[in-house]
Amino acid sequence: MSDASFDQDSIAGNGDASFGDYFALLKPRVMSLVVFTALVGLIVAPVPVHPFVAFCSILFIAIGAGASGALNMWWDADIDQIMRRTQKRPVPAGKVHRNEALAVGLALSGFSVVFLALAANFAAAFLLAFTIFFYAVIYSMWLKRSTPQNIVIGGAAGAFPPMIGWVVATGSISVESVLMFALIFMWTPPHFWALALFMKSDYKDAGVPMLTVTHGRKSTRRHIIAYTLLLAPVAVGAAFTSIGGPIYLVAAVLMNAWFIKGAFDIWRRDETTAEADGYKVEKSVFKFSILYLFLHFGALLLEAVLRPYGLGGWS
Repeated sequence: MSDASFDQDSIAGNGDASFGDYFALLKPRVMSLVVFTALVGLIVAPVPVHPFVAFCSILFIAIGAGASGALNMWWDADIDQIMRRTQKRPVPAGKVHRNEALAVGLALSGFSVVFLALAANFAAAFLLAFTIFFYAVIYSMWLKRSTPQNIVIGGAAGAFPPMIGWVVATGSISVESVLMFALIFMWTPPHFWALALFMKSDYKDAGVPMLTVTHGRKSTRRHIIAYTLLLAPVAVGAAFTSIGGPIYLVAAVLMNAWFIKGAFDIWRRDETTAEADGYKVEKSVFKFSILYLFLHFGALLLEAVLRPYGLGGWS
């Protein structure tokens, strides 16, 4: 049997898929981040939203995120089979047929967009549709396999959810929603490049032009510190808008100081040292970067919750 036939057979599906396998198509970990940031975007908006409308809107945004994940798994089935980090996903593992992933992705895309329009407004539905298109087509089909800037530009897909939540509430885009978008957008490159530093062989074997593959780890380390320094003023700057306040400011200053320190630690390291300790620092910074994002949006949420009691915000 040829390698090509093996690849085709192993992503054909064996008919034994469970509910859990289909749920895994939706990338639940990514979905959890989408739900949280979209919810924060909705809650910090200056316009109150009926709890039932808010619940339905977040549900449909989550389904849209899941649709994007399914479409990504359909398209990336061939390289997911090669990369150790993704080999256990439902399609490369042979549990779900590749065409089933496509059908699930398309069906959920249409469902989520239509029902978000009905539950909230057409502006939010349009933005959700564009987000799905951006992730599935612009990032997955084009950027990911064609340029080392894949993560930089493609990061926009993960940055839209808080903006969608804001539009659900207000029907429009504002400076605050743009700053929430920018926070995730600028955070994405150093977050994924830290991962790529200790996962380089996966991307190289799959033919994905990640920065570590095209420019090497030394260049990637420089890019991480550069983007982290650019990220800090965006993150801290949000404190001085209507959604910020002293709680967020303290959290942002501390988190960014720590993130910058971690980026400098990565920048100073050479490959001999990194390989000797199993990329300990790089793995630590990657894990912290996840906490970094949740704490920023958590602080924004706390400001919004305390604001009615006169404890949140600058007022």
